[in-house]
Amino acid sequence: MRRLLIVSPHFPPLNAPDMQRVRMSLPYYRACGWEPVVLAVRDDRQVGVREPGLLGTIPPDVTVLRANAVAPRLARRLGIGNIGLRAWFGLWRAGSSYLRRHPCDLVFFSTTQFFTFTLGPLWRRRFGVPYVLDFQDPWLTDFYERPGAPRPPGGWKYRFAHAQARLLEGACVRRAAGLISVSPDYIADLAARHPSVRALPSAVLTFGASPEDLALARSLPGGDPWVREAGQVHIVYTGAAGPVMPQALAVLFAALRRYRDRFPARAARLRLHFVGTSYAAPGSGTPSVLPIARACGVEDLAEETPHRIGYLEAARLQQAADVLLLLGSSDPAYSPSKVYLYFLSGRPMLALVFRGSVMERLLDELNCATLIRLQPGATPGAPPPELEAFFDAALDGFPPGTLPERREAHFRARYLAGELTRRQCELFDAALR
Repeated sequence: MRRLLIVSPHFPPLNAPDMQRVRMSLPYYRACGWEPVVLAVRDDRQVGVREPGLLGTIPPDVTVLRANAVAPRLARRLGIGNIGLRAWFGLWRAGSSYLRRHPCDLVFFSTTQFFTFTLGPLWRRRFGVPYVLDFQDPWLTDFYERPGAPRPPGGWKYRFAHAQARLLEGACVRRAAGLISVSPDYIADLAARHPSVRALPSAVLTFGASPEDLALARSLPGGDPWVREAGQVHIVYTGAAGPVMPQALAVLFAALRRYRDRFPARAARLRLHFVGTSYAAPGSGTPSVLPIARACGVEDLAEETPHRIGYLEAARLQQAADVLLLLGSSDPAYSPSKVYLYFLSGRPMLALVFRGSVMERLLDELNCATLIRLQPGATPGAPPPELEAFFDAALDGFPPGTLPERREAHFRARYLAGELTRRQCELFDAALR
């Protein structure tokens, strides 16, 4: 059995998007010949939403090492919020101590805290251990420099992170033994900047979904999350909905406004819920969806929870929905991990996607959603009539023939956590060769 050291600074009970691949893979590594050991940051040094229920998804016999980090209160005074920076020295010490006592065959960095990737070359030089990098997002991106893009968030912090990525990315990826990415565009961009990357083993692996998560979500206490009146249809979106999605939201709400102008009694039965639309803690989020609904005159048909909610709570809400909503990002490489849990829920889906995007290709592959295809950057004109037809179908209970035939067998063969872990391990094997 080969030993795999997994660097994932975020880890349960913290609920953070970038640890989900590791969390869902842990039950399956041993069947693929790898003994996993997780290196994470101490829970009392983490900032974010806690979800203790996620601990129930971690095999109890998996070793989890906890590294120290600068305390959040002190870090805030210093202007440092990034856990990769706060915990870098603690991760270095804890990881070096473990590698000295327990030689590992491979180190796997699975996180969006990219500064931790710099540990890979250092450990490779000191201990001779190869490493694989998981790009769940791009480290270096020109998204905010493109024509028509919104202003970058974060001011000087964004500029610092951009300069850091430009300085460090090449050194980390050129010394890696392999790459994993959620989007083929990310690996293509890396290869364009660093041609030697083309010779590395690489794999495009989405997060996928775990049926066990869905079963655990069903067991959560609480009844129907919404007060339902006769004939209402609840359309639910879970997850972040930041400044990269205004075009899709504007099209959706414009169509809803037009539908209400034409059929006010029917439109009054529609309710749109946007839950967990930012990464802020409860009570501190700023609405990003309702202002667009207000501008379109349909704010009374929408509600927003602008703070992060738990992963299992999101799954519970998805199962209670009448329709699940997906919104395309103006970044064509965006690959929303929520698609897979949405699919497992079995609920009807409505997706506003941009032509040529990774999201469009994925939904076409799975044939699981009614697609409204948008042109990137185009000024929204008259709302697509397909949206009004979808509202009609939803209000009529989706008569036969109004929903696509989902590719269930294809999904289960390619996108469940066990299969994706097997493909991870194939990449690990190739990295060692």
